[in-house]
Amino acid sequence: MVVHKDFRSLGGGEAVAAFIIEALGRENSVSVLSWSPVPVDPINRMFGTNLSVDLQVIPAPLLLRALVKLMPFLSLLKLGILLRQCKKMARGFDLIISTFNEADFGRIGIQYVHDPPYWLYPISPPDSVFPCNLWASLTSKRRPWMFLCGFSYERMKRNVTLTNSNWTAKKLQEIYGIESEIVYPPVLGCFPEVIWDKRENGFVCLGRIVPCKRIEEIINIVRRTRSKFPDTHLHIVGHVLDDAYYKRLLRLAQDADWIHVNENVSRQELMQLITTHRYGIHGMINESFGMAVAEMICGGCIVFVPRSGGPAEIVGDDRLLFGSTEEAVAKITRVIQNGQEQASLREYLSVRRDLFSRERFVNQMQEIAGRFMSGKDSHLSR
Repeated sequence: MVVHKDFRSLGGGEAVAAFIIEALGRENSVSVLSWSPVPVDPINRMFGTNLSVDLQVIPAPLLLRALVKLMPFLSLLKLGILLRQCKKMARGFDLIISTFNEADFGRIGIQYVHDPPYWLYPISPPDSVFPCNLWASLTSKRRPWMFLCGFSYERMKRNVTLTNSNWTAKKLQEIYGIESEIVYPPVLGCFPEVIWDKRENGFVCLGRIVPCKRIEEIINIVRRTRSKFPDTHLHIVGHVLDDAYYKRLLRLAQDADWIHVNENVSRQELMQLITTHRYGIHGMINESFGMAVAEMICGGCIVFVPRSGGPAEIVGDDRLLFGSTEEAVAKITRVIQNGQEQASLREYLSVRRDLFSRERFVNQMQEIAGRFMSGKDSHLSR
């Protein structure tokens, strides 16, 4: 059984869940426990998966779904309700996988962790003493849904843990003292090959349009680069999640004909923008993975990223990492004016594309699931 909180939005977490369902469904009967019915057709169109329309879906109780709909603040309890339901059903399944971070199934399972909770939890969170639990909740060390499902950190730590990057794995080791296996999320679709000479000498910046993406800093980097290379420009591509921030970016773009804001584009338009430009740039610091970076690499771009988190791991070459605006401009300048450096980086990054392929992800998940069910996983000896 695969446990995923909700499929209402189809982002990176839902893509991972969909590919896990597809991978396991090739040789096994798979059930999905989710808050609401799984939109199979939209998922298949969005991610290119081949999920069956008769996939067995176990939704949260109808009464509870209606209650949360009437009182949206109760949505904070969704995961607790699902894990409570999971514990009641656990004995009926050979394997349980959570695709929504840490989970306590009431038994050992597999958990895929996208985001480390280092901003919420202490090293040794309280487990059973009620006054400690109450204090932890009031001080944001423990979330309310955990009480609803009787969440045990000790049981959670016995799961087989998968993470989306070495950076996330290190954070989990610091917080919980648990080991993780790295399973990079797959990049969606197959990008067409566009030769380098046919690409525009511009930058693409992908991701949600929110302040943590540091898009204003990216604009500043490209602006300073243009002082030496006036034909460079910037495409900001993403879904708007912060209207005030979006309007601020539009005001910046009004006075600069080299800034293009492409919000809420289709998948086809996104792939077109990536494959017709030479460079990508990313601004978020300490991001757990960075799907946008992997997508730009798979689309043939040379991508510059901060020296932190998953994006630095995806790129993996110091020639493309920066810790300040000045360093970013210097490294970009070196690459733009040096054709041999461009060729060297393109060859290097082309080899890394396989790390984020759909086939690699599916094969790795099938191997991990098979190892778990055969009892050969070292985690099961705890």
